[in-house]
Parts: sequence; C-alpha cells; structure tokens
Amino acid sequence: MSLPNLTVVDDEADLAELVCDIAEEAGFNACKYSDAELFKREFSHSADVIVLDLMMPGVDGIEVIRFLAERQCSALLVLMSGFDVGVLHSAQQLAAEQGLNLVKSINKPFRPDELEQLLRELPVADISNSQHREVFVPTITELRKALHNDELTVYFQPKVSISADHYYAVEALARWIHPEKGMMSPALFIPLAEENQLIDELTWVIFRKAMECCHGWHLRGVEIKVALNMSALTLRDLELPEKMAKLAQEYGITPSQIVLEITESSLMLELIKSLDILTRFRIKGFSLSIDDFGTGYSSLLHLYRAPFSEMKIDQSFVTNMANDTEAHTIVETIISLAHNLKMYTVAEGVETEECYQLLCKLGCDQVQGYLLAKPMPEKELIDWFSKKISR
Repeated sequence: MSLPNLTVVDDEADLAELVCDIAEEAGFNACKYSDAELFKREFSHSADVIVLDLMMPGVDGIEVIRFLAERQCSALLVLMSGFDVGVLHSAQQLAAEQGLNLVKSINKPFRPDELEQLLRELPVADISNSQHREVFVPTITELRKALHNDELTVYFQPKVSISADHYYAVEALARWIHPEKGMMSPALFIPLAEENQLIDELTWVIFRKAMECCHGWHLRGVEIKVALNMSALTLRDLELPEKMAKLAQEYGITPSQIVLEITESSLMLELIKSLDILTRFRIKGFSLSIDDFGTGYSSLLHLYRAPFSEMKIDQSFVTNMANDTEAHTIVETIISLAHNLKMYTVAEGVETEECYQLLCKLGCDQVQGYLLAKPMPEKELIDWFSKKISR
C-alpha cells in the first residue's frame, strides 16, 4: 500500500524541511516548496494533504487558497500562520467557503509533537477513497419517476432536550431510496426539484408521510413534535397556512405539534408575502423556527419582523465552538439573544461530548446531531426514544 502524499508550501526553507521530516515520521511521502509561484506552476492533483503557510512574500497564502479553489483541489488543507487568531479564522472561513477541504490549522511557533499528532489524525484514507468514488447524479426524469413510484420516504433525526430528557422531538428529513443506487443524499435531489418546479410536489409528499407517522405515534399514545423543512420556493403560496392546517386536521394532529423550519434566505425573496404567510402560521398554532441562524442576511431584522418561536443555531458555529473562541462567543450570544426574546434554542451539528457539555453550560434548550442519533427510519425511532427514556 502506497503512502499518502503531503506537500508543504512555506517560504521558510528550514521550517518547510522540519514539516517534511515530521510528516515522514507520521507516515507520509513529503515534498516542500519555498516558492509559492513554483508550487503553482508545478501544481498537480497528486497531493493528499497540503500544508500551507499564510504569510509569504510575493504570493501569500490567501492567493494560494484562491488558486487551489480555481483548480478544484481535493487535497486536505492544513493552514499554518504566525498571524493573530482573527486572521487565521478568516482564512479558514475563506477556504471553506471556496469548497476546499480545510481540516486543521496550526499557529506558529508549534511543537513538533503537536504537528505530528495533527498529521496522524488526518482522514487521508477517506479523501483518497472519495477521489475515486463515482457519484451518481440523478436526472429530472428519474426524480419524476421516483415521485410517481413512491420512492421518496422520511427519516427522522431525534432532538434531545437538555433540561428534560422525556421531551419527544424530531426533524423530518427527505430521503430517496433509489431502486438501483440505494440511499440518495438530499443534496442531490432537493436542488434538482427546486430547479425544475417539483419542489412543491416533493414537499407535500414528505409532509404527508411525516404526518402519517405522527398520527401512528399518537394512536400508540406517544406525542412527538415534528420539525418540517420548508423550501424558499414553497414559501410563496398565500394559501399555505390554510393547506397546512387542513393537512394537520386530516391526520388528527394539532398544529402545536408541528415546527416549520424556515431558512433566513427564504425571507429575502418576497418579504411582504413571507411575513403574511408566517404570521398566519403562528395564528393557526404552528411553531416557527428560523433555521441556520446567523448565516443569512439581516438576521436581527428578521427576528424583529417575523414571528419566530424558535432559533436553530447553525452547525458551522456549533461544530467549531470547542476549539474556536469566536464560534463559542457567537453561540453564547445567540442563546442569550433567543432567551431574551422568549425563544427556544436548538443547536444542530452536535458531534462531540465536549460540544454537548458546552451547550449545557450555556443553557441551550435542545440539541441535535450525530453524537445523539443519526437520522433513522420511522420503525427505529420509537425504539430509540424508549431506550433513551429507560436509561
């Protein structure tokens, strides 16, 4: 089995050599560039990992990040910097926004054992496998066929109340079980539906299936609050609140059992119509959650205008809060703001015990993420809750 390849780009030749030595100890084939221009000229996609210094004369690290993004580089990216934390944080965000596989960053000066541990923990096998994995991209014809053949289903991801473990809540997530390709990621078919005027049909299929499950739970004496995601394109129908109320009534569900998750960007399309629809949802008893809070535009203005009852903290902040003081401060501020506005808080993307404990200390109301449970089919959900409550 061949060793993974690592490339160091740092104008300090001695430091680049040190990084190469440490990388080889960690199990890499390593090479170095002290000249960023030369690195760009000789660039190939052979590197599994690129260790990049931000502060270089001539061509700086930010220019190299832009170059790598333009070349659609799939290597894992590790940033090194002697700048203050704020500059490094901005560079991290820039790399992530441009689609690069940023996995770690390290401040100069660093200890050799610190860097070696970092390199040993890199998921190089995962990135290597993904480079060779064929991705099936469905067509609109296949999606129409899937809707016709009832291939769309619902998975549920449990939410756990920090203050009361007996609180039943889930988020309903669309899944496509392709007869040949198996489970299809929503990232492959939701945009496809939106681009081809199928999102309304898909939305109502998922809503109906979720409410059917909810009705079944009710008959078994289990009341579960269900969060439903609503596309920005669906949030344009002025009759939407009436349609939702009628659907809930059809399945014997009270509107208070339903949380409608709306992204901030949804409100930017047709503001007046959105406010009309959202206000009538609340009047009819539905809860409203502002999803991915902090990542859209004019967040505070949306809170002021729209009648949200819940604030969902974006996972980009939650995931990084244990190791990023700025992300931690943002999460803390959002929770405080929400509570002052008498709103419920939900943190998504909780994947570590450390992150969970921090959210407990900050007073977050509810958490959701792989640490607690992955999305699961309906038949597994009741068993999951039963085990959770019996602990």
